[in-house]
Amino acid sequence: MKLYILFSFLLLAVICSCLVDASQVKLGPLCNGNSKNRIRGCDGKYGCGYYGASRDGGKRKHQGVDIVCADGATVYAPFNVKLNGKAAPYKKNNAINDGINLSGEGLCFKLFYVKPIKYSGTLRKGQKIGTMLPMQKVYPGITSHLHFQMCDKSDPTKYF
Repeated sequence: MKLYILFSFLLLAVICSCLVDASQVKLGPLCNGNSKNRIRGCDGKYGCGYYGASRDGGKRKHQGVDIVCADGATVYAPFNVKLNGKAAPYKKNNAINDGINLSGEGLCFKLFYVKPIKYSGTLRKGQKIGTMLPMQKVYPGITSHLHFQMCDKSDPTKYF
């Protein structure tokens, strides 16, 4: 019986040591020209870039964090990532309706408003994911940005 308990304890210890503590993850730069991953402030009629900001006159909440990124800028992998397919932010098509599902470091997230160089495979930290789409064509005067959203729509702010 003691051997069984010891074996169970060791097995649990091995399993726990293999899990990634996602709370310790810090993202590398996402966008050329914004090495600190600065979050978009408030843009009058376009609202604010922080998680939970009011949208549509308070009818809904912002479900991600907007990272400042100039139109046409290079977008980078913030750590080693797996590319898990397309993620479109809108139901109807427009100039910025593209993005990608990503996973790595125990996280699952989406990046919107980026044209990826590919939708599957893997990338190492710092490699090019794609190019920031022309946000000014759709929202003239907004601070151009990537939208970073967790797959479970939880608050990603702690990773920045």
